[in-house]
Amino acid sequence: MKKLFQNVTADLSASIVVLLVAIPLCLGIALGSGAPLFSGIIAGVVGGIVVGIVSGSQLSVSGPAAGLTVIVAAAILKLQAFEAFLLAVVIAGVIQIILGFIKAGVIGDYIPNAVIKGMLAAIGLILILKQFPHLVGYDADFSGDESFSQNNNENTFSGLSHAVGFITPAAVIIGAVSLFILIMWEQKLFKSKKWIQIVPAPLMVVIIATLISEWFKTNNPAYALETKHLVALPISTDGKNFLSFFTFPGLEYLKNYEVWTVAVTIAIVASLETLLGIEAVDKLDSLKRVSPPNRELVAQGAGNIISGMLRGLPLTSVIVRSSANVNAGAKTKLSAILHGVLMLLCVYFIPSILNKIPLASLAAILIFTGYKLAKIPLFKDFYQKGWDQFVPFVVTIVAILMTDLLKGILIGIAVGLFYMIRSNFRSSVFVVNDDNRFLFRLRKDVSFLNKPIIKRKLEQVPENAFVLIDATRADFIDKDVIEEINNFMKHAHLKNIKVEIKRSQYKEVHALFNEPVNGFETTNSYVMDFSNTH
Repeated sequence: MKKLFQNVTADLSASIVVLLVAIPLCLGIALGSGAPLFSGIIAGVVGGIVVGIVSGSQLSVSGPAAGLTVIVAAAILKLQAFEAFLLAVVIAGVIQIILGFIKAGVIGDYIPNAVIKGMLAAIGLILILKQFPHLVGYDADFSGDESFSQNNNENTFSGLSHAVGFITPAAVIIGAVSLFILIMWEQKLFKSKKWIQIVPAPLMVVIIATLISEWFKTNNPAYALETKHLVALPISTDGKNFLSFFTFPGLEYLKNYEVWTVAVTIAIVASLETLLGIEAVDKLDSLKRVSPPNRELVAQGAGNIISGMLRGLPLTSVIVRSSANVNAGAKTKLSAILHGVLMLLCVYFIPSILNKIPLASLAAILIFTGYKLAKIPLFKDFYQKGWDQFVPFVVTIVAILMTDLLKGILIGIAVGLFYMIRSNFRSSVFVVNDDNRFLFRLRKDVSFLNKPIIKRKLEQVPENAFVLIDATRADFIDKDVIEEINNFMKHAHLKNIKVEIKRSQYKEVHALFNEPVNGFETTNSYVMDFSNTH
């Protein structure tokens, strides 16, 4: 507990930044899901407080996720009753806790680093592309949408082109000023002033943006921002009205088969996004701390149970908010917990003040976050690592941009798997020819995929040659490959080819018998027979 409060100043500052980013995202995702707006806020509060307390991740921030928007919207329509959907969220949470206890979190360890970094860069580009319309006052799409195809029958790129035709002057001014402040806050001149760094740049952005918006409203109403360009929190008149925003799930829907189907779907998708999220956030952590994945599944499960019980949306670890948390200088999970507490206090006590915040200023904060995630040096770094790293990295980015987060990740993993197999395929068999002397060196795992190249190379050995088959470095040799070498050795005498085999030190590839092959006089020739090996 003492360590949790060692960095309270940095964590409090970061929590304010995350709060400013999270509120419009929570509202936008609820809107895009066809759910009550306050359901998004409830999920944000629970994701901060409950998941933050139970989680072992120090920098991850949880809340309603854009990746679940389509699933949630379809589920609400299918189940018809919102209370039935809430029950599905609770059941999904129970399933996630079970997944955590059976250690299903190990799945996250198998995601290639190039795919994780590609996901982060893709999120950065999505923030830039998706938030630009909000920056200039075109708010047709909900804030927080990450999919290529939008609910307003547009896509990421058509939304950009339409935004140019619907520019709002006040939003452009606010957006430009906001970006200017964020950029200046990063300069050495400002960083050297401690009193300036006490105030987080995003908080300064929101304060100045709100003052500019209010100035337009008072002094130039014709150019003032409309309500649709501002944050839109539900406002309660009193405590009783505030409690009416919370609804319990309907237990009478337990016998509904579709409720269980939705629950399993949410649990699987939310768990995958969470595992991807904490892997990505750990890559951003300057202290290189590792989040325990199984504990994270339990934390997310607990969060979804409570969120569903209180009328909240399902939640996951969210990369956008987590990235903002890291960039804001958070040190521990206290930041995520405080952002949940602050969100609850703000929506109860000062919703009318929050509703004066221009969306353009929040768009500027997200665009700046996106820029930090997708910096050009990152692309250069992966290009220098070679095509086997660069191609999965780029494919992941393009796939996420053109589809959505989960589909893009799966495509990236498939490409990464291809390069892994290709690399193993090339390095497992090493062939050298020196003056009619051939060395066939079998290394690591020689699978059936290596059979064609071994067969082709053996067929190319000319008459009167000497062949050394070195299996000392092989951990595993597939029986198809063994059979191919056996066939070669049985007929090598017809071309007067002499063969020598060096045995492997591993028992699995050690079964070489000292029986001479018909037609051979050399005592170094053996037939490979692995019939007794595994």
